[in-house]
Amino acid sequence: MPIIVKLDVMIAERKVKSKDLAEYVGITEANISLLKQGKVKGVRFDTLERICEFLNCQPGDILKYGRDETR
Repeated sequence: MPIIVKLDVMIAERKVKSKDLAEYVGITEANISLLKQGKVKGVRFDTLERICEFLNCQPGDILKYGRDETR
């Protein structure tokens, strides 16, 4: 997939717990885990906004476009 999710990196850099992020955003820890692994088809803008708010970052710090050379 050409979209790379770097949420795990941001969580580690900010030294926060996935549990605390999930609680703040209002989603389950399981959904945070799926998002960190890039196993989601999409993310709602309000969810992305809350994640960025909690981590004090920009969407581009969490999501990166990586060209898929096999296409």
